[in-house]
Amino acid sequence: MTAGRTAPRRVPVEVSPPYDVLVGEGTLAHVAEHVPAQRVAILSDANVAPRYAAPVAAALRAAGREVETLVVPPGEASKSLTTYGDLLTRLAEARFPRDGAVLALGGGVVGDLAGFVAASYMRGVALYQAPTSLLAMVDASVGGKTGLDLPQGKNLVGAFWQPRAVLADVAALASLPPREFRQGTVELVKHGLLADPVLLDAFRAGWSQQLPAERLVDAVARSVAVKARVVAADEREAGPRAHLNLGHTLGHALETASAHRMPHGEAVTYGLVYAALLARRRGYADLTPFLLELFDWVVPAPLPLVGFEALYAHMTRDKKVAGGALRFVLLEDVGRPVLVDDLTPQELERAWNELLKVVA
Repeated sequence: MTAGRTAPRRVPVEVSPPYDVLVGEGTLAHVAEHVPAQRVAILSDANVAPRYAAPVAAALRAAGREVETLVVPPGEASKSLTTYGDLLTRLAEARFPRDGAVLALGGGVVGDLAGFVAASYMRGVALYQAPTSLLAMVDASVGGKTGLDLPQGKNLVGAFWQPRAVLADVAALASLPPREFRQGTVELVKHGLLADPVLLDAFRAGWSQQLPAERLVDAVARSVAVKARVVAADEREAGPRAHLNLGHTLGHALETASAHRMPHGEAVTYGLVYAALLARRRGYADLTPFLLELFDWVVPAPLPLVGFEALYAHMTRDKKVAGGALRFVLLEDVGRPVLVDDLTPQELERAWNELLKVVA
């Protein structure tokens, strides 16, 4: 963890109260400037903590803060009621105060889990996000969604709890496993499809975690800006924020059907291709060629051995179901998302059978 060589880009998230996402190289070295609480609980996982927890804690202690570090096993299984309860117990045993702050240091799982801990411990303590994966930087750390999984589905327990600040250090991307970087790229491309075609150009132009910091900062900041605008317009997902679920209706069903063995970004890759096939059948722009390029670049895990009926059952339990209707986000074209709720089971099954063919 080194001091920044690239000036951080500030992306405001205009909710109430507002906060900033700072995207730069070396932002973690300046964590104490942005986390003013006297007591800080760093929540990380066993993959991230060995690399980043000690220097982040040292930076905070050098500024006179008291720090405790809580480490959970890596992976989606940690988003459980058991792990959540254990973390609350550990905070209470440490007499962690209401004016303390929880710092999420890691990927999307850590951010979701730490966010719900912060939202519920003593009815709410300050939350700061320090994402170390691309997926967490461009998506999970921004917008205030926190959550746990149940056996019946993903993120069925949670709360909206906005962070006080987000510190996205692109230097962390250099050491990210390539598979993890590809998963985050899926969310970045999703934001490009929704509202910023420049991100699609960035993906096509030799996108890599080894790019110069300036290019990574620009792409991450642009992606965050797309989500920040949507969140500011619809913080609680009553309307246009649902567009951020592009690719996620099938994606979450695949994660659940695979017992969360299929990573989120790879499941959403299938979901994006599936949404493109549905859109094409409705006469919208045909984005399947580009999304199959993305699919080939991501190289997602094979689909779980599950039939359409089981997947459909998972989809109908999704949080995006409203009034009994299964809702899908489709693209009329790049930058033109629409929310549809009149897709029949027959349409969905035809598109599923087509998906099986095009990704074979």
